[in-house]
Amino acid sequence: QVQLVQSGGGLVQSGGSLRLSCTASGSVSTIYAMAWYRQRPGKQRELVAALTRTGRTNYAGAVKGRFTISRDSAKNTGYLQMNSLKPEDTAVYYCAAASTPVVPTRLRDVDYWGQGTQVTVSS
Repeated sequence: QVQLVQSGGGLVQSGGSLRLSCTASGSVSTIYAMAWYRQRPGKQRELVAALTRTGRTNYAGAVKGRFTISRDSAKNTGYLQMNSLKPEDTAVYYCAAASTPVVPTRLRDVDYWGQGTQVTVSS
């Protein structure tokens, strides 16, 4: 069992930056990959970025070059650095963890979810 606790959301102006954090507890050694998903109003939850224990990454085309996924294993914490934010990035952002050895690009790959945090980008 893994628990994920998020922090770092908020309101920023277009072009600004935010860093989201996700701290894991419980059976952390069983986590193979972490990911960030987001959900816009009226839309399905979608992948933003993923990072495996071996260092493989996957980014959604809409955020490639602007967002960076990383981790600090000593702190059991993952991060999503968001730069050059746009109004269309406004969403609830969720961190996620997967125990199976795949890049968690699909909702079905996710085993654990954080509580979600609101990111609002004003124009």
